[in-house]
Amino acid sequence: MKPFEYQVEATCQYTAARAGKFQTPHGIVETPRFMPVGTLANVKTVTPDQLQHTGAQMVLANTYHLHLQPGEALVEMAGGVHQFMGWHGPMLTDSGGFQVFSLSDIRTISEAGVQFKSPRDGRIINMTPEESIRIQNALGADVIMAFDECPPYPASREAVAVATDRTYRWLQRCIAAHQRPDQALFGIVQGGVYPDLRAQAAAALKELDLPGYAIGGVSVGEPPELIEKIVRATTPLLPPHKPRYLMGVGTHREMVQAIAAGMDLFDCVIPTRLARHGTAIVQGERWNLKNARFRQDLTPLDETCGCYTCRTFTRAYLCHLIHAHEILAHTLLSIHNITALVSFTQRIREAILSDRFVEEFGHWLSPETALSELA
Repeated sequence: MKPFEYQVEATCQYTAARAGKFQTPHGIVETPRFMPVGTLANVKTVTPDQLQHTGAQMVLANTYHLHLQPGEALVEMAGGVHQFMGWHGPMLTDSGGFQVFSLSDIRTISEAGVQFKSPRDGRIINMTPEESIRIQNALGADVIMAFDECPPYPASREAVAVATDRTYRWLQRCIAAHQRPDQALFGIVQGGVYPDLRAQAAAALKELDLPGYAIGGVSVGEPPELIEKIVRATTPLLPPHKPRYLMGVGTHREMVQAIAAGMDLFDCVIPTRLARHGTAIVQGERWNLKNARFRQDLTPLDETCGCYTCRTFTRAYLCHLIHAHEILAHTLLSIHNITALVSFTQRIREAILSDRFVEEFGHWLSPETALSELA
């Protein structure tokens, strides 16, 4: 068997939604699937054992942040990122390209790469495509991402075109630098909110016959209807026999819309970030458990959820922990929130396999999308 292989198991008769299996050296990822983010080789406040019980199959880590602390040399010495963090399932590392967007006040872009000023000690970090791949090869995740330039929103068409063209040139350098056949290098389609730039980028990347493809540069400030438009226009242009990854998206509605377009994998920091602010994801809604209405509510957080938190604790107890500033609140809410998003994509997968996707999840689609898909 090849170290990386994607198999489509079923497709929706009304939409482009599909269920599949993505084979990696550390196991199979059943798609569609939400992937928790573990930036610094840990999903915040959650142990690997707890993470496994959420149903998570693939976890992310970040190249830029691990380069800063503790350094890829130590991770490699420890046996790679899987061994270092005690997670033995599939892993993906982001290239550091998102930090080109998020750390715009401490970086300078050139054709060579990106120069960052370290927020830790002020030292200058030169992150080139070759350096990003070198670091990711040392970290050892199953899937590694090409180093890209993620333009902000809003940005002029000219500026986005420059970033998109540079992303392609950087991808070619990433391919040349990549050294490990046991790691799959995914290319990233940029192009902002301009469909023609997205189409050109997707066509160019498709010719390279990469192991997988991602749509990047969404969820960077644009309204939800534009995100949906971008994803619907771009996804059909990606190879159907390769996994498709929508970067930085993780709400119920966004994932359903993207799955209807044919996307497979998703990641977002919201489950643990919301947990640290005392917020739970319940049936797609966000509940602020600091609210007084939960103080004496002795029912489970979500009676439909089978996670450890919902099986064991009440809303009143969680409310108490939050008001007492107990760290356990972060852990329990993170367990629930991750489970909520992973199980949501699991249920979608099951609905696609039984050809009930539109029947069970069509209410998450916008009316215009639903009508066009069913036409």
